[in-house]
Amino acid sequence: MEHWLQEIFNLLPGGGLFIAAVFLIALLEALVGVGLIMPGSVLTVFSGWLAFQGKAPIEAIMASAACGALIGDLLSYWLGARFGIHLWEWKLLKKRQNLLRLTEIFFIEHGGKSVFFGRFLGPIRGLVPFVAGASQMRPLMFTLYSVISGILWGISYPGLGFLGGTSWQRAETLTGRLGLLIALALVSSLLLTWLRHKLLPRQYQQRQKDDKDSQT
Repeated sequence: MEHWLQEIFNLLPGGGLFIAAVFLIALLEALVGVGLIMPGSVLTVFSGWLAFQGKAPIEAIMASAACGALIGDLLSYWLGARFGIHLWEWKLLKKRQNLLRLTEIFFIEHGGKSVFFGRFLGPIRGLVPFVAGASQMRPLMFTLYSVISGILWGISYPGLGFLGGTSWQRAETLTGRLGLLIALALVSSLLLTWLRHKLLPRQYQQRQKDDKDSQT
């Protein structure tokens, strides 16, 4: 283990306090505004790596990360539903209006899928639930997407750190590969959505034409 990592390992508490810290990190990263300055994903991967070193059971770390992510999402959703655009004037968000507008467009274009993919996209992780709440997305639908993405995120990110074993560099490499897979999945989803919008109207028009021809 690298010397500086050994020093961090010795300073950090283990057991219940460590698990609680992981929960808090995941929650804060999913919280609107705070998530913009909170490197939660890196810290969560690091928590998995520390779990391999014996700080806490990896199963508890994964469960804590998933629960923190879900509660953070629900809080951001509630803030959006309760305060809406009035919260846009908050200093932390006011400085990032362009990012907030892009998040809004992303949500309008992709709905529930944006909640799922947003969990894995650092800059907008806490903004998508907020925009979903402000846009009056159905709570049950939002919760469903949030639970699925939160569980996957809570398992995958600490899991990558744990799979890194004694090498933090290996954990970083695995995290980069996961990011690439997520990017490919997102691009594929966007492409399919674009094709559906392009092709379906033509199919609908052709069906109308065929129906009209059959009636004459």
